[in-house]
Amino acid sequence: MQSTRRDFVKSSALALGASVLPFPQNLFGATRNFTPIRRNVGTFEGRGGTIGWLISDDALVVIDSQFPETAQACLEGIQDRSSRGIDFLINSHHHGDHTAGNPVFGPHVDKIVAHRRVPELQKRSAERRGTEDEQVYASVLFDETWKVDVGDETLSMAYYGNAHTSGDSVIHFEKADVAHMGDLVFNRRTMFLDLGAKGTSKGWIDVLESIYNDFTDETIFIYGHANPAYDVTGTREDLLAMRDFLTGLREHVEAGIAEGKSVDDLLVSQLPMFEMYNAADETSGLHRNIRTIHTELTGDS
Repeated sequence: MQSTRRDFVKSSALALGASVLPFPQNLFGATRNFTPIRRNVGTFEGRGGTIGWLISDDALVVIDSQFPETAQACLEGIQDRSSRGIDFLINSHHHGDHTAGNPVFGPHVDKIVAHRRVPELQKRSAERRGTEDEQVYASVLFDETWKVDVGDETLSMAYYGNAHTSGDSVIHFEKADVAHMGDLVFNRRTMFLDLGAKGTSKGWIDVLESIYNDFTDETIFIYGHANPAYDVTGTREDLLAMRDFLTGLREHVEAGIAEGKSVDDLLVSQLPMFEMYNAADETSGLHRNIRTIHTELTGDS
């Protein structure tokens, strides 16, 4: 049965003390390690969004590429573990901490795969930043779903709709039953909602519920980012935790708008019932989230 927001809040408070893990990943942290998960699938943590990988005798897949320096560290670690070329590099979405390492992986990759909107959004972002010459774009694009057999694994991708951006994919190693969420989950930490890329908090809430329903309690999920007290992997209950945080943000801002408050009046150091999202160094992130949701709901920038 799907958990309610009330159930989650009650259980998460009990679980907080038991959730500290030895390999945290900060949003722009610098830990570098390979962690196996299941059936030749695992994670690499560096600076930026968590990289997922499949390394076996007959297949090599990498999900996301971080920044050039950590992409190089990841590539070298992969080459230590396999002499194969990389069959597929997947970009879960267009943001630089997931795609800036594409040029490092590019010469070693057969195909780069992403949702159809990713190259367009990546190019637009690069034009604003003046980094057009530093981009390598996906060559294989899909609209709704994409699937391929690679070695003895089946790799599939699905687009659920506008959420964090308008081009987020869920990547599933079907036999291992490991799903990479990209930045659709910031595990117990404040997130980035990209309104400029047509992201939407309401869509994000709906997308998380749809993904929850499409997977099972046996699925292991990989997340783009995590609170330092939590891991970058987990279960589908974490998807509902993310949903509930987004819902709590919207309710907080909607209530303030209804009361005629300004966005500055809505800035708080902690959101009631979601204290685990508000570590001392996260207050500015919460303020950014509140301002972003206010802009989304009112159109006022």
